[in-house]
Amino acid sequence: MRAAFIALTLAGLFWGLGFPLGKLALREVAPAHMVLLRFAVASIASLPFALGSAEARALFRSPAVVAAGVLYGLAFIVQFEGLAGVTVTLAALLVGAMPALVAVAAWAMGERVSRASWMGVAGATLGAALIAGKPGGAGTPVGIALSLASLVVFLGWLILAKRAPATRSPLAVPAVTLVVALLAILPVTLVLHGPPSLAIGPVAWAGIIGQGLLSTFFATAAWQYGAARVDSASAGVFINIEPLFGALVGITLFGDPAGLALIAGGVLIVIGSIVVVLGERPAIDAPATPPHGLFVD
Repeated sequence: MRAAFIALTLAGLFWGLGFPLGKLALREVAPAHMVLLRFAVASIASLPFALGSAEARALFRSPAVVAAGVLYGLAFIVQFEGLAGVTVTLAALLVGAMPALVAVAAWAMGERVSRASWMGVAGATLGAALIAGKPGGAGTPVGIALSLASLVVFLGWLILAKRAPATRSPLAVPAVTLVVALLAILPVTLVLHGPPSLAIGPVAWAGIIGQGLLSTFFATAAWQYGAARVDSASAGVFINIEPLFGALVGITLFGDPAGLALIAGGVLIVIGSIVVVLGERPAIDAPATPPHGLFVD
């Protein structure tokens, strides 16, 4: 159990680190090119697990896995197009609204959502509205809109990933997903922006490689390991490490503005998402139920 919690903590930290690393790369690289290079790095690390067994290779024929990979790559393009117009802190805090969005999607698909979860949804929604309405110089309307739109695309990925076939290797599905994501965004990026330039500085390369290995490959692997060994509600709490850590780095290292509306909205998002997750905790004596899309095993 301790190893699972450590893995979930590392996943949250690595995902949160993706925003500041992305800002470093965006100083020299266009958002779409940065995402393409990031997934290229992650895919190189994933290939041994995606091609190493017949079971893993069969996942390339799974409609759910392929569709999930396509949405995963496109979601990052939308998210980092938005990051170009917002601060690290603002982008990180908006991600904290994801558990509330998942709760609404679960309700729309006929799943039961507790009263406590609806209270959390209301709090997180209010926090996102407060940040979007009064960003305090932390972002442009287009950047905020793209950041929020990316969450909807990520939601589609989460729902589809939940339908992926079960495998003996915990790394098979995430590895194949990353490779498919690269193949999906490659033609989109080339058509819209042309090939990326590889003649960039060491700081930008550090941001891209750090994103590919830490914030994409290792974060996904750590989350899969931890989420498979604890209940969904406990795992969900750890997703809030991402916005908290990302906001902390943005304020302390990047000098992001931290006005009252941004701080209050961030607090509401994080507390609201925690309430959503804990509100879905099953009763102690109740039989285990399959996890929601957010908590993919």
